[in-house]
Amino acid sequence: MTKHAHYRVAVDIGGTFTDSVIEDGRGRILATTKTPTTPQNPTLGALEGVDHVLAQAGVEWDQIGGFIHGTTLATNALIERRGARVCGITTAGFRDILEIGYERRYSQYDMNIQKPDLLVPRSRCFTIGGRMDAQGREVEPLERAAVARLVDDIAESRAEAAAICLLHAYANPAHEQELRALLQAALPGLVISISSDVSPEAREFDRLCTTIANAYIQPLMSRYLYDFVEEFEGRGLTCPILMMCASGGMTTIGTAARLPIRLVESGPAGGAILAARIARSVGEEQVISFDMGGTTAKLCLIDHYQPQTGRKFEIARAARFIKGSGMPVRIPVLEMIEIGAGGGSIAHVDGLGRIGVGPQSMGSDPGPAAFSRGGEEPTVTDADILHGLIDPGAFAEGRITIDKEAAARAMLAGVGSKLGLSAEQAAAGVSEIVDESMASAGRMHAVESGKDLSARCMIAFGGNGPLHVTRMARRAGVSRILIPRDPGVGSAIGFLSAPVSYEIVRSRYATLEGIDIAALNDFYAQMIDEAQEVVRAGAPKGDLSIKKQAFMRYHGQGHEIEIPLPEDPLEPGDIATIRADFEREYGRQFSRAVPGMRIEILNWALSISSSDLKVLPVLPVKDQARMTPTETRKIMCEVTGEACEAGLFMREALNPGDIIPGPALLREPQTTTYVSRDFTARIDAGGNIVMQRNP
Repeated sequence: MTKHAHYRVAVDIGGTFTDSVIEDGRGRILATTKTPTTPQNPTLGALEGVDHVLAQAGVEWDQIGGFIHGTTLATNALIERRGARVCGITTAGFRDILEIGYERRYSQYDMNIQKPDLLVPRSRCFTIGGRMDAQGREVEPLERAAVARLVDDIAESRAEAAAICLLHAYANPAHEQELRALLQAALPGLVISISSDVSPEAREFDRLCTTIANAYIQPLMSRYLYDFVEEFEGRGLTCPILMMCASGGMTTIGTAARLPIRLVESGPAGGAILAARIARSVGEEQVISFDMGGTTAKLCLIDHYQPQTGRKFEIARAARFIKGSGMPVRIPVLEMIEIGAGGGSIAHVDGLGRIGVGPQSMGSDPGPAAFSRGGEEPTVTDADILHGLIDPGAFAEGRITIDKEAAARAMLAGVGSKLGLSAEQAAAGVSEIVDESMASAGRMHAVESGKDLSARCMIAFGGNGPLHVTRMARRAGVSRILIPRDPGVGSAIGFLSAPVSYEIVRSRYATLEGIDIAALNDFYAQMIDEAQEVVRAGAPKGDLSIKKQAFMRYHGQGHEIEIPLPEDPLEPGDIATIRADFEREYGRQFSRAVPGMRIEILNWALSISSSDLKVLPVLPVKDQARMTPTETRKIMCEVTGEACEAGLFMREALNPGDIIPGPALLREPQTTTYVSRDFTARIDAGGNIVMQRNP
């Protein structure tokens, strides 16, 4: 290896494990590893992982030319309420935006309904005079004389951060920017987020909630990010560190520190990017990605090699799976469903004598009972160990000792003894529940999106995804499965395929018939300049791709659909094309367009990204032979409910074309793929495991 070779490193810090990957300049993965996440200081686990892969690859720190990082820290801080003490500042007369919300109950007939925790109580909601109208014209000047009183209120509330969300600031941010400058001069230690930076869109409640969430985690994430950079530079890293975002792109440390809300769900986004890349390489146009780690399971629909995207999601729902019970956040995001079902998810028996799994997790510290680190609660991993699906001597590359007897004791105490079951029977019940929970979530996600799971290929990865995928897919009605290479660190590998990107969505009301094309082109030119500055900070060279979208609706409707716009500045002749595209998409979603209705545009979107990495096609190969195992392991077969012998194979010893009938266990350093009795696996030309359910 030459001293000046170009290598790239990706680090994904999850709730249970931290995944680290290194690739060379030709995109070949040289080394991967999983290390336990260190919750008190996540940087330590990341340093250990990177040290390990560098040693495996024989690479020095100063040879790294690219470094991408994703973390669950922002998500966990919001869920676990470990952020700063925040106050909210709104326009006079609008103090109760948070209290009013959507003016509805998410569960109308629940007498004991638990309201979402929106982080800022009414006692820390402040107001100031001044007013913009919806077109951005100043109706009343900012009440500068009231700033001194506002400063006193903030100081008395002991707020560490402030979220400023003034009426119609998306149309004209001048008042927000001026108020921020005045408060920073009076309270230099106060961290301030303004809605015109964080989420410059109409809909006051969503915009305020997003700004509050950003302010809430900004002090924590800013400290973490700059400490992370300092630690790695101290080891000899010389290249910039880029952060993975929820939108599936990357951004700079500076932008991430200013807008940390965009880091929420950044780890799962990497997995969706990987699945889209794999889907393109094998020509699967309709897939669903299945990412099961130690804490959660995530599913994402992917059509025509593009993950499904969204503009809004909810954090920390008071009622699981019920929309409206969490804090709404409006940012660019890859749309997926996430449930508390991972290897560390805790199994329990509820008051009605039913087995439940999650959402609470044992994480990495102390971890499942079998880890012998002080954990005493039964988990999904303990159940898999009792079924014989995990090799105690090879788990986590042999760095974690597995105690099967401890798993049995925990399963018996936490579940079995309460239901009159043996440890093995209790483990079977836990597996049934967690697999059905994941399948139900996948079916629900597909139905809500108007999609059918049965026609899709499921691409599985994560530390536990390959182990559970056949059991989960059977229940979800999926018959074709693909496991990529190095699936245990799939999200981190996905980071290496992500472009540097930045997306802006701004509100600017117009009707399709009354668009001022010259003014709109100027509007987009300003957004392009802003987005290019961010992207060029992380990708100074190379071509950039530009995508424009309009969020359109019929007059009187409350929600919009996304319609692509030409990349070049608009011309008068484009209006007819945009109308036709809107009516076609509206008809696809709602069966028919509505003739004669006025069409409105509320929001305009821009996305600029560096060029995508090329994906080489995988050529088909002829089947070679059905493999006969030289070693077997006794497992519990979930199809028959009886013990059986499963063939054991090392994945690295399998070649393209090899056929492996189930039941079988295909082992590799970070995970194991379980081929159920009713599935047959084969290795394709790219080294992927392709499993098909037997007819």
